[in-house]
Amino acid sequence: MTVNQIDAKLLRNMFLAGAKSIEAKKEYINELNVFPVPDGDTGTNMTLTIMSAAREVNAMEEPTIAGLAKAISGGSLRGARGNSGVILSQLFRGFTKEIKEHDAIDVTVMANAFQKAVETAYKAVMKPKEGTILTVARGGAEKAAQLVSQTDDLVYFGAEVLKYMEEVLEHTPDLLPVLKEAGVVDSGGRGLLEIMKGAYDAMLGREVSFEPEAEPVRASGDGAAMTNRDEISTADIKFGYCTEFIIMLEKEYTMDTEAEFKAYLESIGDSIVVVSDDDIVKVHVHTNDPGLAIQKALTYGSLTKMKIDNMREEHHERVILDAEKQAAQQAKAPAKKEQPRKSVGFVAVSIGEGINEIFKGLGVDYLIEGGQTMNPSTEDMLNAIDSVNADTIFILPNNSNIVLAANQAKDLTEDKEIIVIPSKTVPQGISAIINYVFDKPAAENEKNMIEGMSQVKTGQVTYAVRDTAIDGKEIKQGDIMGLDDKTILAVGHDIADTAYELIQKMMEEDSELVSIYYGADTSEEDASALADRIMQDYPDVDVEVHFGGQPIYYYVLSVE
Repeated sequence: MTVNQIDAKLLRNMFLAGAKSIEAKKEYINELNVFPVPDGDTGTNMTLTIMSAAREVNAMEEPTIAGLAKAISGGSLRGARGNSGVILSQLFRGFTKEIKEHDAIDVTVMANAFQKAVETAYKAVMKPKEGTILTVARGGAEKAAQLVSQTDDLVYFGAEVLKYMEEVLEHTPDLLPVLKEAGVVDSGGRGLLEIMKGAYDAMLGREVSFEPEAEPVRASGDGAAMTNRDEISTADIKFGYCTEFIIMLEKEYTMDTEAEFKAYLESIGDSIVVVSDDDIVKVHVHTNDPGLAIQKALTYGSLTKMKIDNMREEHHERVILDAEKQAAQQAKAPAKKEQPRKSVGFVAVSIGEGINEIFKGLGVDYLIEGGQTMNPSTEDMLNAIDSVNADTIFILPNNSNIVLAANQAKDLTEDKEIIVIPSKTVPQGISAIINYVFDKPAAENEKNMIEGMSQVKTGQVTYAVRDTAIDGKEIKQGDIMGLDDKTILAVGHDIADTAYELIQKMMEEDSELVSIYYGADTSEEDASALADRIMQDYPDVDVEVHFGGQPIYYYVLSVE
């Protein structure tokens, strides 16, 4: 078989096949994350990023190359999540810049597009690291450039590029020692290859199988048995229509009225969010009969902002979960009203009910829930920016995997000055905003906030989801782990003992304050007992205990 050109219709099919390919392999890719934490999410982030573009591509009935380029670039940029997702979106951005001027793609255009993709992605990362998705992408671009003068056949071209990228991926542990010790290849590079393999098979007209792989191969340990926890087929969707609207109240609406309305919605659906704010009510419900929800709502007033999606048609579970999350996020925020313009506003990413309240108390205008368990997208950031009516907005990502998405949102914003404070943990974000002084210029505050958070060391206590070896430590599935900003410092079987060992290793002679944020699965009594233990052994150090409410992490700790 020989293919000399790819037209718009074939490109559309190739892109959608690539998206489906990584969606099917996302759990396998998640398992390749070096740290065996419960929120290893490279595969999930890359899947959600490409699915954001796939929705727009899938909606195009008469595609053109230029139209596809716009949909792929714009959709992935807005939907980018996590560092891997942002880098993937930048690869797509560069690729589409090259192809959009052509009516069809041949070997020369493809090779040039690969090169442009790599250039764009490298520029987007402040300190590019080799042994990652960037290295694998660059390998593909270099091989493509070599093949231009050798063939006009995209089938041969694609096979050789994929083969070489696979070889580069296998050598990523030689470039990043932490990969070699954990016995894995780079997860982002593997994700990129899965996308390209799916696209290549579609070009060949093959019937593509998207069954998840059973288990990643590891150099040490037996690995964890793969469970496809998140896969949801259309048959599993009990209520098929995601229904959203706003009620403009025209009658008295009390707490009893709201309770009655919620009870009715529960009788016809699930995933219910009902939030009232003065004279409007925001509603989100999954139901098999949207008309019933609408008829009931009309008894309270007129409706606006109505939106109904057939979730059985959009059966890709991460697309659905993303839609639910966005709907819930919007419902939690007060209904958008035209507030007086102010000079400075704040957006922060938060991870739990208690942390939310702390940030609110410190003056944060808009909270994006996500953090560890679900990295917010660039679009989530843009929605937050749009919701804060301020000339200058400080964004606190509070997670190293969210900083790139925040910077991407900054680049896409034209009407406001956006300052991203590169906080990598919640305690860093709290310290940063505490160091903000309202009568100081933005640039001076930026400097002070970054300097303030640099004095904070953060620790987190969670459990291992698989066997592995890292930094000389043998870790078994179910072990309790204490992590600092860079690595795993403590491993044990008891939560309190591991947390205390982590604190000990974070302490320095001049440490003055330890803050304990206990999670949703930790009691206040246990947190207080840990605090007493620290105060007994470190009498000159102040210890504060706060309810964080974060999932997955028993404790988030900071030492200053």
